[in-house]
Amino acid sequence: MKVAPTKSKKRADSAIGWITVSYRSVILSVIGVLILAVVGFNFAFPKASESIVNAGGNLLSSLLSKIGGAAPVKPPKVGEQKASFTMLDGSVKVKKKSSNTWVNAAYDVPLEKGDVVQTGAEGMAKIVFADLTNYTVKQDSLIVIEENSTNAEQQTRVAVEVTTGTVDLSTATYSHGSKSEVIMAGSKASLAPESNAVVRNDPRTDSHEILLKKGSGDVERNGEVVSLSNYEKVSFKSDSTQMVKDREVGPPTLIDPSNMMPIFSSAGAGSSPVRFTWTPIDGVKGYRVRIAKNPYFTQLVMEKNVSSAELQLADIPEGAYYWSVQSVDDRGRESVESERNRFTVIPKNKDAGLSLELEPFVQHGRIIEVRGKTDSTARVMVNGGEVPLIGGDGRFRYLTPPLPNGENVITITAQNSRGGVSTQTKKVVIQ
Repeated sequence: MKVAPTKSKKRADSAIGWITVSYRSVILSVIGVLILAVVGFNFAFPKASESIVNAGGNLLSSLLSKIGGAAPVKPPKVGEQKASFTMLDGSVKVKKKSSNTWVNAAYDVPLEKGDVVQTGAEGMAKIVFADLTNYTVKQDSLIVIEENSTNAEQQTRVAVEVTTGTVDLSTATYSHGSKSEVIMAGSKASLAPESNAVVRNDPRTDSHEILLKKGSGDVERNGEVVSLSNYEKVSFKSDSTQMVKDREVGPPTLIDPSNMMPIFSSAGAGSSPVRFTWTPIDGVKGYRVRIAKNPYFTQLVMEKNVSSAELQLADIPEGAYYWSVQSVDDRGRESVESERNRFTVIPKNKDAGLSLELEPFVQHGRIIEVRGKTDSTARVMVNGGEVPLIGGDGRFRYLTPPLPNGENVITITAQNSRGGVSTQTKKVVIQ
């Protein structure tokens, strides 16, 4: 049975509806008043109104950046730039433009226009510039940074003078209009992006040459311009009226042992030989293989000429070694050296197991932090560098030296007193 609503209930319902409409009306009225007030304030005080709006916009942008996790966009750098060392080995010194004093090179020493870098008889350095061109300064060399700048169009210019010695350099993929130049004995070489070259300057023997290993480039001297492509070389003497252009035989690419590879050998005579392989080169009569105890090849262990792209050596003692190969053509001319790969011979006991657990790498700029766990009595090496401290629970931590741009291989090897060996190799990319 339906019951008709009473008058009092109708009044209550009506009252409730009236109150709801009143709140909505009040809110709309307040908003309208605020809009009128803002419009009136804008007409009365236009400058103050503009300042408030700009401040509010900046505050909102800042809040949105923080919420979204986005870093504020920085304007591109313009003007003189700084280069930095990414590899130092042996005796390397720097003389700043503003000083007459030589100081030891360090990773935190920035290099600027006018600075001089010198390597000793057993010193090497790798330098990266603003356009990501990198220079490997070999032993007994001296270079001067002539230019390292960026303009408003983000075009870069890098110029280095090789006063004496040998330099290997690789240009990056820089923008159109950028320049990468090498100055030597009155000549200037302009290299295209993604090019590799070797520059040798020996004032004592009056020998000056530029070999382009990859890419393209032009060499200018006394108004003469010579264009170079893969494995073409120009050379000259101080009193030469013209440069001499020649084609060189290329070096092989090393295959095995690859760089930083550990090689495990059984103790005693009759252990498995180490197999060295490289890519064969057409039109050559043989190869020259060298193995040394240091990267400068001043402590040679073996030097041998072979006819095929392979060599096997047995009974190599424990330790770290470097190896390289040169091609030899029919006239007996040797190519430039291949890359110098490092390998380590480690004795292995098959009966002694050893665990090695690695945590994910942590990158700090160009430095990689390696963390892991192994036997507390083990010895741990990271790319040939020894971890200074192993905890009582076997945990360890190691910071690599600054790594160059591109792909890098990190090899971690643990070895205990029982001859147990465990190794892991991982690749990291530095950008």
